[in-house]
Amino acid sequence: MMQRLRLALAPVLACILACVFVLASAQVQAKLTIEVTGGVEGAQPVAVVPFGDIDGARPTVDLAKVISDDLARSGRFRSMPRSEMLSLPHRQDEVDFREWQLLGMNTLVIGEVSPAEGGGYSLRWSLFDVFTGNKLASDSLRSTERGLRNAAHRISDQIYLALTGERGVFATRLAYVTSGSRSADARVTLRVSDSDGFNPQTIVDSAEPIMSPAWSPDGQRLAYVSFEKRKPAIFIQELTTGRRERVASYDGINGSPAFSPDGRKLAMTLSKDGSPDIYVMDLASKQLTRLTDHFAIDTEPAWSPDGSHIIFTSDRGGRPQIYRVAASGGSAQRVTFEGDYNAAASYSPDGRSMVMVTRIGGQFRVVVTDANGGSRRLLSNGALDESPSFAPNGSMVIYASQNNGRGVLSVTPIAGGAGQRLSQESGEVREPSWSPLAP
Repeated sequence: MMQRLRLALAPVLACILACVFVLASAQVQAKLTIEVTGGVEGAQPVAVVPFGDIDGARPTVDLAKVISDDLARSGRFRSMPRSEMLSLPHRQDEVDFREWQLLGMNTLVIGEVSPAEGGGYSLRWSLFDVFTGNKLASDSLRSTERGLRNAAHRISDQIYLALTGERGVFATRLAYVTSGSRSADARVTLRVSDSDGFNPQTIVDSAEPIMSPAWSPDGQRLAYVSFEKRKPAIFIQELTTGRRERVASYDGINGSPAFSPDGRKLAMTLSKDGSPDIYVMDLASKQLTRLTDHFAIDTEPAWSPDGSHIIFTSDRGGRPQIYRVAASGGSAQRVTFEGDYNAAASYSPDGRSMVMVTRIGGQFRVVVTDANGGSRRLLSNGALDESPSFAPNGSMVIYASQNNGRGVLSVTPIAGGAGQRLSQESGEVREPSWSPLAP
């Protein structure tokens, strides 16, 4: 009975916690600070030379530093400190590859910035294999002053693809909920930032709890739960215009929104007909389809990448476990059997793996399994790790954790290596959601 009660009240408890630690409304928006954690054994050495300023270009963003930091954050590369560089070439004919070989580098990135006709900047860059002298990748692009950081992230993505064969996630964004110290003017905020914590933007600011942000497949909208009228309601908000729509405010629980892969439907948890069950809403018609009808508590729906079925958490077997149901409806099948608590599952982008929260010795940890719930592997080692999800390229998992008693976000590479810890200078950060890959 207590286990059922804990699961049923999970959304409410999360919201209470959101109000306990709140931000003062006058607090300036703070960017997330990223700390690389763990070792970097086996990381590839790479040198990113400061870009040359051509024809009086004076960009306000250090493009090479953004790229170097991006590659280091991936855990797969070790960026060379500038203080160790013996020369600063900007063009291929200026590069002495033997010099970079002696410095122990595998790859080299050089580039230039020049004023673009009509305003803004023209960026040119090249990636070289230091030992062969071969050009591995190169490109040119234009950017406004404001878009320089994003342009650098896109260059990082191209370099990452050339060196690993996988798409990078540096030009993606993070959604997360922040809160802070007690205050008479208590505020909770839903924010979106670049993947490196820069350019934070407040999407919703409220004196009431906000939770469960979820991206649309095109990265243009966020669904979330807000208690701004003292009861839970699900909203969808356009990021560019700020326009938002309340799509579910039924009696009881309205929670856990999740967009379908085509963006046309929204799975959610509703208790309007009794116990919490999984429903799917057609966003055009607002018609609801009830997928589960059980006296147990069914919550936390997540779509399969092909949209054919939904996994969810249920205590219908006596303890919280992961179940699967066809998106068109039907009988639910249990997926997880190892352990007495498994919850908050979601699929990897290729559908071959799942990440979830499990309980081990009274502590809540993040594990990755195959798509059928087997072959478990521990990813986290905290006491209260929650809200896990895959990066959009499947290479990492982001989740909420604790550091020195304060809420932070943690990122762990699936293949091992250095991780990341994202935190604010003060206050709490939780409920992360990673945007889709940039087009």
